[in-house]
Amino acid sequence: MELTRRDAAAALAAIGATGGVALGVRRATGDGGRGGAEAEPARDGDGTPGDEAVREAMTAVARTVYPEAVSGLDAFVDGLLDGRLDGSAHAEGIRAAVAEVESAARSWYGAPVADLSPADRDELLREMGADVAEENPDGTTAERVRYYVVNELLLALYASPTGGELVGIENPQGHAGGAESYRQGPR
Repeated sequence: MELTRRDAAAALAAIGATGGVALGVRRATGDGGRGGAEAEPARDGDGTPGDEAVREAMTAVARTVYPEAVSGLDAFVDGLLDGRLDGSAHAEGIRAAVAEVESAARSWYGAPVADLSPADRDELLREMGADVAEENPDGTTAERVRYYVVNELLLALYASPTGGELVGIENPQGHAGGAESYRQGPR
C-alpha cells in the first residue's frame, strides 16, 4: 500500500494538527516553507536537529517501525512533519527526542540513524527501551522517544486512510465518509 502526502494531510486532520495550512505554505513557496531562506544546517546553535535532520531520522525510523507492505514513506513522513514542525512545544519535543536517538546512534553505532541498516535501527530503538516504554512526553529518554518518535509515526500511519486499511479501519476517525460508509461492509 502506498502512502501519499494526501494520507499525511488526512492523518494530521484526524489528530488535530495544522498540517493542511503548513502543507499549503510549503507548496506555495516551493522552498519547504522557509520563505526563501538558504538551506539550514543539520543542527542549530543549541545542538537541536534542524528540519532536514529531523526528517531524515524520522523517515529512517518509519522504515523500521512501519509494516513492509507500506511504501511511499518519504512523501508521507515529509507531509506529516510539515504539520508537526511548526514551532510549537510539541515540535520542540520531537526535535529533542530525535536528538536523543541521533546521539545514541552516533555513540553506539558510529553513524546517524539514517545511515544505519534496518536491523541496526531496530536494535537501537530496542536498546533505548523505546519498544517497551510507556509513552510520556516528560518522562525518561525511552518514554520521550516512544511518545515523540515511535508513537508519532504509528499514530499518523493508522490515522491515515491508507494506513487504516492495513488494520481494517476503512474510515478512521477524522476521515470523511459520512453515514453511507457505515452502511457498507468492509472491502
